[in-house]
Amino acid sequence: MAPEREGTRERTPVGATAATRHRAPRLDQPRPPRRRYLPEWDPEAFGRLSEKIARFLGTGRFIVWMTVVIILWVVWNIAAPGNLRFDNYPFIFLTLMLSLQASYAAPLILLAQNRQDDRDRVNLEQDRKQNERSIADTEYLTREVAALRVGLGEVATRDWIRSELQDLIKELEERRRHDGHVVFAAERTERSPGRDADDR
Repeated sequence: MAPEREGTRERTPVGATAATRHRAPRLDQPRPPRRRYLPEWDPEAFGRLSEKIARFLGTGRFIVWMTVVIILWVVWNIAAPGNLRFDNYPFIFLTLMLSLQASYAAPLILLAQNRQDDRDRVNLEQDRKQNERSIADTEYLTREVAALRVGLGEVATRDWIRSELQDLIKELEERRRHDGHVVFAAERTERSPGRDADDR
């Protein structure tokens, strides 16, 4: 026992306490969050913001406001006194601002289109599953209707019973007529020998 304790003592650094000892990471506990140096953002919130901006960029209101701003910019830098102008004739600053706006607008529009494509893909998948369920239900109902028709083919319908009764009535009438003729003929044969005797 003593050598094992000495071995453990040799492994632990001298002067180390329970708080300063290096512990192996425990597998039953989550790791502490890493320190991130890049800014974090919510992708859904950023996507919703990009869709709002893309919708605004695609409206006539944005075009009207942008046209008004450009006209005021140009008129101010042409008609204002020289010391108040901030962008002279080639309008380089205006060109830079429009290029900056276009460079931000294009990725925002693409992001909004990607989100719309994802939504369309999900909607198409749901529509496809709904159509598959509808087709399966229709096939099931078709089989059930076919089974009912087969079952009804063996069931006596009103027209069939009526035709059978009419045939039965005709057969009974024919029998009655036939039996009446037979009885009448028998009576005649019974009466005829008496008549012959009388005649003699």
